[in-house]
Amino acid sequence: MPVIDTAPAIRVRGLVKSYGDVHVLTGVDLDVARGSIVALLGSNGAGKTTAVRILSTLLTADGGTAQVDGLDVATEGARVRAAISLTGQFAAVDEVLTGRENLVLIARLRHVADPHRVADDLLARFSLTDAAGRAASTYSGGMRRRLDIAMSLVGDPSVVFLDEPTTGLDPQARLEVWDAVRGLAAAGTTVLLTTQYLEEAEHLAERIAILHEGRIIAEGTLAELRALFPPATREYVEKQPSLEQIFLAIVGATGATEAEAS
Repeated sequence: MPVIDTAPAIRVRGLVKSYGDVHVLTGVDLDVARGSIVALLGSNGAGKTTAVRILSTLLTADGGTAQVDGLDVATEGARVRAAISLTGQFAAVDEVLTGRENLVLIARLRHVADPHRVADDLLARFSLTDAAGRAASTYSGGMRRRLDIAMSLVGDPSVVFLDEPTTGLDPQARLEVWDAVRGLAAAGTTVLLTTQYLEEAEHLAERIAILHEGRIIAEGTLAELRALFPPATREYVEKQPSLEQIFLAIVGATGATEAEAS
């Protein structure tokens, strides 16, 4: 029988990072299981992006240890970078190139065999085939973000870091990105997602870690985090639809079609 690797895809212990007198991370501990989606929540300045930059070898920690895919980020940086992909807060697509050209370019930079086939497979996976020959500048926000995530999957990374992937997107585009992220985990990719949107974490993450003042102050499933609070009082309340529900109901399939065409 094949050996199943049960070690965490990401393992962090006592991670510390300061900028002068500003202590950004003061002892972060975190495990992320393979093939799961974990959301790292925190307000602006909580240290989310700093943690991701350390895990992706873009920054060096002042203390503590971190392993990604079983590799030490401090001593095996090149191997870590080969195993991961990082998608930042803003789409990094080249808007002059077409969607297919963006993917082929990344595939060639990563020395992937048959770049055109890889590009076509990812375009199909992210429902971008019909727009493959259009300049990325003509894409809607959701399409551009999906292309950005598709580009991050060239080379089949085992761990993907998504740093606030839906910042600035409208509700319809956000749902498109959520579907793409769910697809990553369904295919076995480990996803560490940073976000300020509580609803995003609630919809996507199997586990949620709350980063505050440089430390993880709570971590668990949504049910486990809810259990930290007293039981809610049950009352009859006539629930009104949220503005987002109203917007999506009004826009519906027509809005999605227009977004793809824009």
